[in-house]
Amino acid sequence: MADHTLEASPRTVRWGYWDGSLPPVLNVASGDRIVIDTLSGEPPDLPDPALGFTVLDNHRAVLQGNVGGPGPHLLTGPVAVEGAEPGDVLEVEIEAIDYLQDWGWNLQLPLHGTLPEDFPDTRRLHVPIDAATGTTVMPWGQRLKLSPFFGNIGVAPPLAHGRLSSVEPRAFGGNMDNKELGAGSRIYFPVFVPGALFSVGDGHALQGDGEVCLTAIETALRGTFRLTLHKDRSLTLPRAETASDWITMGFDTSLDNAAKHALRQMIVLIEELSGLSRQDAYTLCSIAADLRITQTVDREKGVHCVLAKSRLPQRAAGRRMGEVSGG
Repeated sequence: MADHTLEASPRTVRWGYWDGSLPPVLNVASGDRIVIDTLSGEPPDLPDPALGFTVLDNHRAVLQGNVGGPGPHLLTGPVAVEGAEPGDVLEVEIEAIDYLQDWGWNLQLPLHGTLPEDFPDTRRLHVPIDAATGTTVMPWGQRLKLSPFFGNIGVAPPLAHGRLSSVEPRAFGGNMDNKELGAGSRIYFPVFVPGALFSVGDGHALQGDGEVCLTAIETALRGTFRLTLHKDRSLTLPRAETASDWITMGFDTSLDNAAKHALRQMIVLIEELSGLSRQDAYTLCSIAADLRITQTVDREKGVHCVLAKSRLPQRAAGRRMGEVSGG
């Protein structure tokens, strides 16, 4: 196992898309650890100098040295994992998340968000990030505790899908905007292309389930990741786990369908972990699992199903998701 560092630069950052044909900017072995820097914000999102915030030099360089794609997100990568092939599973353990700058931003845009008919004007806010205390102060004076995570994270889509916008979450991950996926979580992605081609970006300092006005508090983050390849697993959608919970996800333009996808994935996972029948797993979901709205603003809406590990039959309570075959 080796340690690597991947800085954000015009060579390592792409603007607004996922693409399975991209060459890797870094090659690693399964089990390696990588520290990856990410950036957030297009030119209009940068703060006015009068506010006194510091804009990173490499952020300016990336915006000047790249051409924007169909989406707004800056993604660092891709990273190829030696031996990864379509049909495998890539485990991404998020060991740590740190702040790279002293500010974040939030945006409302016409025709976007959950209530576009109610809020027709553009509004862009810049707020301070105090890394020492892990807090921000909103313009109305409220101090909030931050909880950082990466909104856009995943592997490359199938080659046949071509170049895809960074806006929509899909089976390869992408713009999942799931606030549960902070430091200490593990995410499991189905692999669609050789090398898996892991990328990450869209740092969020704080977000509620729904992300209703369009964005969270967006910011530049540094993540420490361990990438582990599983050759004996299979998945159709991303899954995740924290120290206390299992999480399955569903994406669809219909919120109802997204909920069904997340629920079906949890039923399969319960079967694999516990040996319960499909019908018993369905019952357990009804009495012990939570369906949560991940986001309603990315065209493909998201729902995640959360089940506390303590609520599984005792024989399955201590198992990790990486120890089961997937589905």
